[in-house]
Amino acid sequence: MAVAAGSQPLGLGATLGGAGRVLQRNLLVYRRTWRGSLFGSFLTPMLYLSAMGIGLSRLMANGGTTVLGGVSYLDFLGPGIMASSCMQTASFESTYPILGKIMWRKNYEAILATPIEVHHLLIGELAWIGVRMASMATVFMVVLTLFGIPRSPLALLAIPAAVLTGLAFAAPIIAFSATRINDSGFAALFRFVINPLFLFSGTFFPVSRLPGAVGWVAAATPLYHGVALVRGAVLDSMPASWPLHLAYLLVFFGTTAYLAYRLLRRRLVK
Repeated sequence: MAVAAGSQPLGLGATLGGAGRVLQRNLLVYRRTWRGSLFGSFLTPMLYLSAMGIGLSRLMANGGTTVLGGVSYLDFLGPGIMASSCMQTASFESTYPILGKIMWRKNYEAILATPIEVHHLLIGELAWIGVRMASMATVFMVVLTLFGIPRSPLALLAIPAAVLTGLAFAAPIIAFSATRINDSGFAALFRFVINPLFLFSGTFFPVSRLPGAVGWVAAATPLYHGVALVRGAVLDSMPASWPLHLAYLLVFFGTTAYLAYRLLRRRLVK
């Protein structure tokens, strides 16, 4: 759609500078709307933890502590909601806003008429989503602390883990958005991918309770690994397999980010 931009050095400084401009643009836009989103970020964990973490746990015999590894359902649920909420927000930020900048508002076409190039766009957008995830995860951590869930200062590591979880979804969904000519595919994405992952990737109950084949499928998804890292950090019970969870998310993010770059370039540069 856009005319190819002039050449620009591909050095690290130039890349960070160009990506920084894209991030700056998004921050300037967000400056007008941050109050509403901050309220929603605070309200979501409060409602989930109050309704399900407190209300539902009272209906469970002994709080289900044996199945949940010796923790109450409130403690089990909180970190899972933190990770899955980052997934959901990152998924939304990677669909309609990205397609809008490609097709409806033509933001990318205007940006690429400057020295900014496609890799600057992608890195800037991912950085912006990372900032959104960091702010959201920080608010979540405050709410978890109000409920007395974190066990030690190690819980702060849950914030970068939640950010990485969100980015692991943002990259492939940006790649998907780059192939769309309308928004019809987004409803199916949320209905058949994001919502099932939210329900069956360890947020509300251990994946080990699922039937064998279904459990293996759930364990192969990014959210499962993100929930394991966030929950382990918050509850000071990081699993011995944490390097595998971290490596999975990093490799998945890196691979899908490169795919997003290739598809965005094919779409935008003519």
